[in-house]
Amino acid sequence: MKSSLKTSIKNIFCIASLFTACVSFAANQPALPNIEARSFLLMDYQTGKVLVESNADMALPPASLTKIMTSYVISDELAKGNIATTDKVLISENAWAQNPKLKGSSLMFVEVNKYVSVDDLHKGIVIQSGNDASIAMAEYISGTEDAFADLMNVHAKNLSMDSTHFENSTGLPADGHLTTTRDLAKLSRALIRDFPEDYSIYAEKEFTYNQITQQNRNDLLKDKGLLVDGLKTGHTEEAGYCLVSSALKDQMRLIAVVMGTESKAKRASESRKLLNHGFRFYTNVTPFKGGKTLKKARIWKGQVNEFAVGLAQDAQLAILKSDKEKLKANYILNPEIIAPIKKGQKVGEVFFKINNQEIQRMPMVALQDVEEAGFLGRMWDSIKLWF
Repeated sequence: MKSSLKTSIKNIFCIASLFTACVSFAANQPALPNIEARSFLLMDYQTGKVLVESNADMALPPASLTKIMTSYVISDELAKGNIATTDKVLISENAWAQNPKLKGSSLMFVEVNKYVSVDDLHKGIVIQSGNDASIAMAEYISGTEDAFADLMNVHAKNLSMDSTHFENSTGLPADGHLTTTRDLAKLSRALIRDFPEDYSIYAEKEFTYNQITQQNRNDLLKDKGLLVDGLKTGHTEEAGYCLVSSALKDQMRLIAVVMGTESKAKRASESRKLLNHGFRFYTNVTPFKGGKTLKKARIWKGQVNEFAVGLAQDAQLAILKSDKEKLKANYILNPEIIAPIKKGQKVGEVFFKINNQEIQRMPMVALQDVEEAGFLGRMWDSIKLWF
């Protein structure tokens, strides 16, 4: 009876302690600004860590945010040498600005049976959000827009955009044409990382084609305080007003995604709130550099008794500025490491913690090769291990 009572009291104490720790951790988080959007997300570019989110996995129509993937595919084809910026694309009736299907939508105003360079069409897609330019490039790369959509979906799968499906290159309404703020953040991060030169197009404030100058619809490009340099707006009646934006400040890049706001002004203001929140409260830290010795580990049956271990790559973390001094690291090495081992082989883990809560773990690896000892050396270590 007494033992049972003690156990119950101990369990209650543990639960209370855990609750207190959770409340304490939650209280340490900065208050999130009120974001008026159906779905939103804020991501740290360097680490891919999501800092803020709401309904981030809700499948929604992306409107012209689709063109981020259209642009990604174009950049990938350029990088592979399958197409060139100087290539001339013949404009079909499907891609003609006068196509009734495109009436009332955003256009570059290309003309049927005329040739337009890949470079101009790419800018027309990114800066002017031209649906005609998107279809022209889709047909040039894949033959038909449907085939291009299949290629978009292959890239989406490769980028782990698990809740995304594309039906076209434009973002015009279509059954099943859906994505999420989480997937769009993944895509945007990949575009910035994989094609930095092409990403610079997203910062251009206007583009002139056929003597028609159009302004970039991303109003945050004009915000001198935020230093926004991309990405893309979108709007249909079904999707509402959407915006993916990215900004670089004090060597920290953030990606904000808002979907389903009520106006152009709202998509800009809500994105601004997210970016300001991220820059105000968060920072990037690199506690350990990849390839640097963190400690020496004991090895058995090797030509040496110990070897250097560390991280294969930099430990990059996105944390609250207020937690910077609280960051701690613990190491756990595999028991009884036995030669031979190869450089880069995993031999343990590093655990990063704040207030005893794990925030990330990374593999510890051998920083050098260790060959087997001779017969006598192996035999002697075997005896030691037996005891």
